Formats: sequence, structure tokens, C-alpha cells
Amino acid sequence: MLITESHIDVPTQAGGDMRIFIFHPKIEGYPSAKFPGIVVFSEIYQVTGPVARFCRQIAAHGYICAAPSSYHEFTSSDALAYDVPGTDAGNAWKIEKTLSGYDEDATLSVDALLGLPTCTGRIGTTGMCLGGHLAYRCAFDKRVSASVCYFATDVHSGTLGKGGDDSLARTKEIKGEVVMIFGKKDTHIPPAGRDLIRKTLQDAGVTFSFYENSFAQHAFIRDELSKGRYDPAVAGICFQMLLELFGRVLRSDLGPAEGVAEPEHVC
Repeated sequence: MLITESHIDVPTQAGGDMRIFIFHPKIEGYPSAKFPGIVVFSEIYQVTGPVARFCRQIAAHGYICAAPSSYHEFTSSDALAYDVPGTDAGNAWKIEKTLSGYDEDATLSVDALLGLPTCTGRIGTTGMCLGGHLAYRCAFDKRVSASVCYFATDVHSGTLGKGGDDSLARTKEIKGEVVMIFGKKDTHIPPAGRDLIRKTLQDAGVTFSFYENSFAQHAFIRDELSKGRYDPAVAGICFQMLLELFGRVLRSDLGPAEGVAEPEHVC
């Protein structure tokens, strides 16, 4: 499937215009084709080359991707470099930005997708690192039906944004289906933190899948400057999990949900 790329600049109350990069599928001969929308949240470096390629991969399967630049209060929409100054700036702004600012970004991004005449009205979200956490919070929006969160940082510790976050406490607000993906060697989200997230989702009654790869580290899906952590085989498996969820939930008309019977215990 072909892809067109553009951007829109959206005014925010938090400060500055937020640039949203749009990756739109295109089918020759069908100018009025409609597609589900996906909000793709980036890591602390904003919309870098690896994030853009991730968006193109998703868009190529028939989804409109909207990737917001998170740090419009502090800098331009340009991506930060994968170096020490870029990392330091991204980590500093991650904490300095207000939680309400993050949530406004998510709302405006969903609004932008729903405002496109080519969007079906079905919305999902995904993201990595900081973006994994933002995808988790975006799932609080009742318009979001499916979420895939890659190695979401700070969820277990409640340390996102100025003054910290309430993401775990709000987990019951998630009405869509969620996939949480981690590497067991990820030092950013330790075993106790992953266990806490899983238990919170379970206790909240959220429909979710939880995948931990034995050998993956943090940033294992980043195909550039991942400090030796990029694992294309595992990244490919996880991408199939994303496609399964988005395809089943966003591309199908499942009708209203009903109670699902407990699985029968058979040998």
C-alpha cells in the first residue's frame, strides 16, 4: 500500500503549536477510501527516523498514523539526536512537561484523526518508551478501542510529568483492549514494576495481553542507534501482535460486547 506524508500544526493550551505528522495509506483508484486511525507516540526524542519508519509500517497495512511531537512547550518539532545532549534534554522535558499537557496532546491527536474525512472513526494508539506510557494514558479516552504499549516507562513508578502521574490509579478508565510489551532485560521497568502493571490491569478488569520476551532490552524495536539492543526478530513478533489487535478490533465491526464464558478446562 502506498503512503502519503504530511503534517498539521495544532494550537495547544499548554504552549506552542503541536506538530502532528500524518502517515496516510493510499490505494490507487480509490480516492475516497477510509481507514482506522492510530495515534503513535514517540520516545523522548520526538518523531525520529525509527519512529517515522514504524509509522510507515503501520500505515502500509491500512491505518492513518498521527505522530505528535511532545515537546512543543520547549522546542521545535525537530527530532532530538540520539546522543548525550539529546537524551538529557528529552529526559528533562519529560519530567518538566505537565500531565495535563500530555493529556491535551493525546486528545488533540485523536481529534485530528477523527476530523479527517478519510478516517472511519475507529481509533487505536501505540508508542514506545515514553510513548508507551502516553499510549496507556491515551487509552483513557473512550474513543480509543485498542492500545499497544511498548516498554512503557514510568507507569509503575508514577513519575511521568511535573509532580508525577496517576496512570495506575486511572486504569479502570480503560475500556478498549490493551497489549503490553516488555523485555525481561529492560532495566527501566524492573520485574516488580512489570508485575505491578499486570496486576493493576487484571484487578481493573481490563481486557489485555501481556508479553515479556526473555532476552529483549529497552528500545529493542529501534532500528537505529539502539546501543546494540535492536532485535528485529522479536520486533517482528511484536508487530504481528499489534496487527492482530488492530485488525481484529479496528477493522472489524464486532457489535456490542457481551459477557465471555470462562474457558472450559479440557486436556
